Order: sequence, then C-alpha cells, then structure tokens
Amino acid sequence: METNNPIRLTAPEMASLWTQYIFDTMSICFFRYALEHIDDQEIKSIYHTSLEVSKRHIEEITVFMLNENFPIPRGFTEQDDVNIHAPRLFQDPFYLNYIYIMSLQGMTGYALSVSTSVRSDLRKYYITCMSETMEIFDQSIDLMLSKGFFTRAPIITPPESIDFVKQQSFLTGWLGDRRPLNAIEIGDITFNVLKMHLHAALKVGFIQVAQSNEVRQHFRRGLEIANKHIRIFESVFEEDQLNSPMSWQSMITNSTSMTFSDKYMMYQIQLSTQLTLSFYGSAMSVNSRKDIGAHYLRLILELLQFAEDGANIMIKNGWLEQPPTATDRESLAKNKSNK
Repeated sequence: METNNPIRLTAPEMASLWTQYIFDTMSICFFRYALEHIDDQEIKSIYHTSLEVSKRHIEEITVFMLNENFPIPRGFTEQDDVNIHAPRLFQDPFYLNYIYIMSLQGMTGYALSVSTSVRSDLRKYYITCMSETMEIFDQSIDLMLSKGFFTRAPIITPPESIDFVKQQSFLTGWLGDRRPLNAIEIGDITFNVLKMHLHAALKVGFIQVAQSNEVRQHFRRGLEIANKHIRIFESVFEEDQLNSPMSWQSMITNSTSMTFSDKYMMYQIQLSTQLTLSFYGSAMSVNSRKDIGAHYLRLILELLQFAEDGANIMIKNGWLEQPPTATDRESLAKNKSNK
C-alpha cells in the first residue's frame, strides 16, 4: 500500500488511525492466544481470518503514519503482553461470543472513522475495514445461531395500526403504572446487556490471572459494577416478561497462570468501559421513560468514576500511552522567552 497524498491528515483522522493501531495490536495478542486453545475448527477459522485482517491493518496504518512523520505507537506485543502458551482461560463458546461482540463494536468504530475522515484514501481504507469487519460479524453470528449460543432479543407483537403519543404519561416511569417498553428501549437494553455480559466474563478471567493486587481489586470492583448493571436491566425486562441475554461467566476455566500482562488487561477493561459509556449515552438520548433515563444517568456516573480510577492506575504504572496532541503554544512561548 502506497500513500503519497500531499494533503495532511486532520486531527480526527490521526486520532482514528492511532486508536485503531492500539486496538489492533491488542486484538492480535488475543487472537494469537485464542488460536493456541480453540478446538472448534469453525471458530478457529474465524479467528484466523480476524488475525490476518488485524495484521494487515497494522501494516496499512504504519504507512499512513510514516508518511505523516508521526511516531508509531507502541501498543501491545506478543513478547511483552501475552503468553500464548499459558493454559486455557476461556472455553470455545466464549471465544465465539468475544469475536461477535468485538466485531459489532468494530463496525461502530469504523462507521465513526469514515464519518470523521475527509481524505479520500483514508475514507476508502475505512470502508474496506468496515466491509471486512461486517464479514467477520456475519460469520460469527451465523455460527452462534447454528451452535445455539445466541440469545435472540425479545419479540413484540406488531401493532394493529400506526399511532401517535397523546398523553404525557408516555414519558413517566417513577410512580404508578409504567407503560410497557417500546421497541427502541428494548433494543438498546438488549444491546447493552449483551456487551456487559462479555465484559463481566472478561473480568472474571482477568481477576484470576492478574499479577498486581491493585489491578486485581480494580477488576473485582468492575465485576461488581457489571453484575449490578446487568441485574438492573434484567429487572426492567422482567416487568414486561421479556427474556434477557445469557451470561458467559461460566465459560471461564480455573487457570491462574500469567496469561496477559496487567497493562494489556487494564487497557481491555478501560476500552470496554469507554465503549459502554458511549453506548449508554446513545441509549439515554433516545429513551422516553424517565425511570430508564435515570438508570442510564446513574450508571454512566458510576462508570465514569471507575474509568477515572482505572486511568490513574495506568498512569501510575506507565501503561497509558498518550495519543497525538496539539502543539503547546504557551510552553513554546515561555521557553523562547527564557532563553
């Protein structure tokens, strides 16, 4: 791939490339470890494809960055951040669910990257990334369905006709009878519980293999938060007798061997927390029932504090890689005046 475009990358374009580089190096570590343990050949095939896609992304992003004279991020490496020969930590069904959720989140990220990219070569690159990720998503969901691992979202009876909201009670939810959830609210809750179940299972495994007690305690706190959020969403569904997605926490083995570096696991949990915050915010913006909106607001505040504490742990240990930043003009001026 050659990119000799005289038009400089904008800050949003560089941010997307930098973020994707970090994410793909993280993914490569996980995929290499997974391929050492997956027995199911159909699941293994998806992971082989995903690994090759991520490796190709790293090569292409490197070209973009070198042409802009930007330093290549450190990200994560097989030498420092994963022991691919460590005992199995996850069962095969978990690996399939992991690639399903990560490809789902990847499509969201690539859509945002396309929308914030102006240069034609970068837009074409992200459209290709989106296409590749959609194919992995399609394969993973088909395989989950065929193996009986996929929990379909609740089904509602089609309305007899279109209707318009006539009463303010449509928005209530604090006291008295609450109206049933609408399709938009059901979809958002299902989507968020699906992801939260994966995050909870990851924390179960990471608690077992974390080397630092501080990191281990952070993950325990994160697991308590994740399980609480799941219970809240499930209780909302129970009011309308709606089914909830399945848990994946039983898909973790009893391994306690060093598998991933603490830096790697902290980044994975930070990433999942940040993505959850964005999805909660999106769900809150289209939610109509006040009680559910209050749930989202409270849970967002809790996650914000958890994310801040996680960032502080990473900063203290030198694990938080800094993205490209704007020039500090004030410091330049002060240095000039001091000479």
